[in-house]
This record gives sequence, structure tokens and C-alpha cells, in this order.
Amino acid sequence: MPEDHDKPEPLGLFLRSEEAPPFGPTEMVAALLALVWVVAVIAYALMAPEGTSGGLLGLVLTLLAVFLPLALIWAAVTTLRSVRVLRAEAARLQATVDAMRNAYLLSQQTQAAIKPAVEQRLQEVAQVARETAGVLASFQTRRDPGLTVPSADRKAALVPPPRPAAQEEQPTLALGTPAEDLRAPLSISDFIRALNFPENPDDREGFRALRQALEDRTTAKLIRAAQDVLTLLSQEGIYMDDLIPERARPELWRKFAQGERGRAIAALGGIRDRSSLALTGARMREDPVFRDAGHHFLRTFDKTFQEFEANASDSDLAELADTRTARAFMLFGRVTGTFD
Repeated sequence: MPEDHDKPEPLGLFLRSEEAPPFGPTEMVAALLALVWVVAVIAYALMAPEGTSGGLLGLVLTLLAVFLPLALIWAAVTTLRSVRVLRAEAARLQATVDAMRNAYLLSQQTQAAIKPAVEQRLQEVAQVARETAGVLASFQTRRDPGLTVPSADRKAALVPPPRPAAQEEQPTLALGTPAEDLRAPLSISDFIRALNFPENPDDREGFRALRQALEDRTTAKLIRAAQDVLTLLSQEGIYMDDLIPERARPELWRKFAQGERGRAIAALGGIRDRSSLALTGARMREDPVFRDAGHHFLRTFDKTFQEFEANASDSDLAELADTRTARAFMLFGRVTGTFD
């Protein structure tokens, strides 16, 4: 017999006939009783006097007397065999149910063990976001003269807006020179360093550049917009340090600053991480606050970059493209279709 038939498989609540239980004690007892009954009938027939058959009726009664007990014996055997099969099937079903119950309980215990770890991770991310927001807010109110490096002798990062003609100027009160005119323009190196944000709490140069950038009205708008989107992205587990963009040529950045859009500047969308793109796109569709923050950041970056490009060299553009703010721009630009 093939090996496939060594272990019977259940077919509904019964087994196939070729897979029935083997000949057991019940069948042996039934066969012995049947044999005894046949011997008894034969002995009675041999010892009965002649002429007592009783005709046709006697023949029928004789046949009933012979075969009816045999039929009852084997009917009982068949019933017992069916009961034995049903018990075996019930035992297999009970074992299957127990295995499923144990697997379900194990999965529930595993989920219960994982959930606290996930919640703890989310709380840590939220705490880091709050601490970052507090540190950035403190930059606007704290000034350390020892860390201030004058940048008047360096090239300005942004082109100052044109001053109105003398005849168009409104009369001013004699209150002295505005603070904006006394402050030295933000240098290109400090502008780029500020858009990359400090590397760690010990990055004194990064803090100094960020503090100076926040004193410039145009740059401060971009930094706050970038801070908002970076904080929202961190809630999805997306960090700019984990994204390695493909570098684009400086002339493509200049085309973007001059108003070029679409496939002509598609290489600027150097972020190719599928999971980050998918998570950001889903959040943009589902969260209106996230969507508004992303569009505001793109508009602010576009406007500020146009002023920066006029004074920046090719190496300055390449260095800016590697900042965290520029990576966030690439990510949101890919999601919103700026490079399509």
C-alpha cells in the first residue's frame, strides 16, 4: 500500500472505506458468535426429526432463524465501528481547535508585548520634537556676544530688496536708524549652515548661524517653515539624515530659481526612498494641517531661493542642496508633483 494511505485523512465526519479501522476485538467476537450460531443451526437441522419442515412457512421461519441473528450481530458491529470512527474524528477536531486557540493566545500576547514598546517610541519622538521646538524658540530671545562673528566682510546670502526712490519715500520720524539697517547682512556660509540646523547640542557654530538667520526676516520665515515640516515628518519616522539624495547640477538649480518647472528640472527631486515618499504622500492626502504646512514650506523655499541664487556660486548651490532643508524640499517637491 502506498505511503500516502498510512495515515487516514478525515473526509467530513467519516473515513473512506479503504481507510477504515483494521479488524479488531469487536469483529473477532462478532465472527465467533456468528460461527457458534451457524453451528447451532446446523446441529439442530441434523438432529430434527424428518417431516417437521412445515412446508413453505416452515422454510421461511428457518431462514429467518438462521440469518436474522447474523444480520443483527453484524449491524451491531457496524454501529460500533462508526462510533469508533466518530470518536477519532472528534479527537482530531478537538486537537485542531486547541492548536488554533493556542496560536491565537500567543499572537495576542505578542501584540500586547509589542504595544508598550511602540507607545514608548512615539512618546520619545514627541518629547524630542517638543525639546527641539523649545531650543529653537530660545534662539530668538538669547544672544551670546561671545559667539557672534561679524559677517559684514563676507558676501550676503540674500539680495536686499530695492530701496524706493528719494521722491517716493515717505517722510520718516527722527527716531534714528532702523535696527535692520544697522545689522550686517547674513553671509552665504551662515545661511547654508542655518538651513542645515545644528548637528548636536555642542554645535556652537550651527547655533550661532541659526541665531543670526532668525534675525533676518526672510530667512526666519524659511527656517520656521522648515522646522514645522521636519517636526511633522519625524512623527512618521522620516528623518533627513537617513535620506541620501542624488546630486543635481547647479545649472538645474538656477533654472528652478528662474521659474523653470516640470520635467526639465526633474533631477532636482533626488529623493528616491519609496517608503518616505509613500508615507509623506499619504499624510499629505489625509492630514490638512500637514498638507498646509508642506505647501507653505514649498512656497517659502521657492521665494527665498530665488534671492539666494542671485548671489550664490555653483559650489554654494551644491552645498545648499545637501542641507536638511533642501532634502525636505526635494521630498515635498516629489510628492506634490513639482518635478513632473
